[in-house]
Amino acid sequence: MKIHKLTKMNSILWLSVLLIPLTIFAAGDSTKGQILNPVNIVMGLLGGLALFLYGMELMSDGLKKAAGEKMKLILAALSKNRFLGVLTGTVTTAIIQSSSVTTVLLVGFVSAGLMSLSQSVSIIFGANIGTTITAQIIAFKVTKYALLMIAVGFGMLFFSKKEAIRQYGSILLGLGLVFYGMSVMSGTMKPLRTNEEFIHLMANMSNPFLGILTAALFTALVQSSSATTGVVIVLAMQGIISLEAGIALSLGANIGTCITAGVASIGKRREAVRVAMVHVFFNTAGVLLILPFISPFAELARSLSPLAESSLPAREALAAVVPRQIANAHTLFNVTMALIFLPFTSQLAQLLNRVLPDKAMLDESTALSSRYLDETLLNTPELALEAVYHECMRIGNRISVMFTTVLPYLKQGKKDDHEILKTKRNEIEKLEAMILQFLRELNASDLNPEQSQKLMNLLSNVNHLENMSEFLFVEIFQLHRKMERDSIKMNTESIKKLEPMIEETIKAFQNTMEALENQDSSKAKKVAKMKDRISETAEAYKQQQALELLGNKEGKIESYRIEIAMIDILKRVFYHTRRIARRI
Repeated sequence: MKIHKLTKMNSILWLSVLLIPLTIFAAGDSTKGQILNPVNIVMGLLGGLALFLYGMELMSDGLKKAAGEKMKLILAALSKNRFLGVLTGTVTTAIIQSSSVTTVLLVGFVSAGLMSLSQSVSIIFGANIGTTITAQIIAFKVTKYALLMIAVGFGMLFFSKKEAIRQYGSILLGLGLVFYGMSVMSGTMKPLRTNEEFIHLMANMSNPFLGILTAALFTALVQSSSATTGVVIVLAMQGIISLEAGIALSLGANIGTCITAGVASIGKRREAVRVAMVHVFFNTAGVLLILPFISPFAELARSLSPLAESSLPAREALAAVVPRQIANAHTLFNVTMALIFLPFTSQLAQLLNRVLPDKAMLDESTALSSRYLDETLLNTPELALEAVYHECMRIGNRISVMFTTVLPYLKQGKKDDHEILKTKRNEIEKLEAMILQFLRELNASDLNPEQSQKLMNLLSNVNHLENMSEFLFVEIFQLHRKMERDSIKMNTESIKKLEPMIEETIKAFQNTMEALENQDSSKAKKVAKMKDRISETAEAYKQQQALELLGNKEGKIESYRIEIAMIDILKRVFYHTRRIARRI
């Protein structure tokens, strides 16, 4: 509840600081005719852009929360073929409302080994298509409904107790703010329609090189190609820029949006850098290909767009049709480039592998780091939780190694076996610390009840896994020291009698990890039912050892204590295994 209240307070502050003053400004400025006031223009542009960006963020958050599990499933399917990859990228970007964020997610995924570079290439192609959806929505002149959408969305978000209604309210409020921000910018730019200097400046944007450079710099600054496209369409709505200038500016936005993913790849593995370079290569190559053909491309966009009424003056006619033409050109360009490059995804991946070869990697035990945890995932809780789950599986793999090392270590006491147990225990402790820190940061975000429950389940799983590693190293190490101190050796017969219990425990753990990996509740229930078999195996062993003890075998008392202690350790390991299985 504290998180929701904090979000509400922040939203109210934003709305108070931006919406109310800008509404007063817009109302007051409308009475001043077409007088050019630089202060009002700067204030209106910056304030309108701030509303636009904040609306995009609200809408994006609402869409991600509403999509929730669906988006995770979309990303889990991840491009079994190229066409599915393009569709995945398109849908994901339509949900997230940012091709940059989609690419940043891919940087994390490829770095984590969740997908190959070839898979990410087709998704990036789709991401560029997905980001054009924003431009298409903006091009529809629905700004007159902006305040109604804000009012309804505000009511749904702040007065409803149902999470689903709150999410849709966030989407509606965000969309309203996007349109209202555009309305403010559009109203601010009206006086510029008759300003010769500004008209001359915008005419220069028809120079494709200048238009591309300007838009690329602006997009890199605001880190949103949608914001750049929005501003371009606002200019078009005032009849200030031509279609050719709008195309050049939208092409520049495609290049500028690569900056975010490029920054996200800094310090990451080579795989992540390659993903960022795919984005740069694809967007830049597409712009270079279309550059000589902007004029015929503009004519094609005009032919695919509605015509203006013949009775409208020239500038009004431009204002009526150019916004839709720019949006259509933007979509057409990205779809065309995706189709051109789609057959060459494998070749592009191979090229980048040659240009950016793998560095010599340190052994993971000496340079351990989280493979799946990435701060960029914190903005998408479902994906962040999925990343934690994969890190838990990495801990599970290390525990499996410890299981196979315990008996040889007790039997022979080799230093190498001790080092394996010690190393795996240290790695698990480091991974646990990274996971706990990541979960702490994730818990500070606005999670829904289902996500909060998943977070608690993962936290519990990490705790159980860490306890298992402690038993398999700390307590086994203490047993070994006792055996050395008292000159106790486990003979082949004792080892053979312990094997059924160890095998049952390992089997339970492996089944639990498989159930966790596949979210197989039926297999998890079988693990929970193994309790009786484990208990029976343990008791049968204890009774057998007790009978041998009563037979007064020489040295049996000391070895009896070691063997019973080993059985108790295995039972405690199974206890934590079973607790994990019960949460699946």
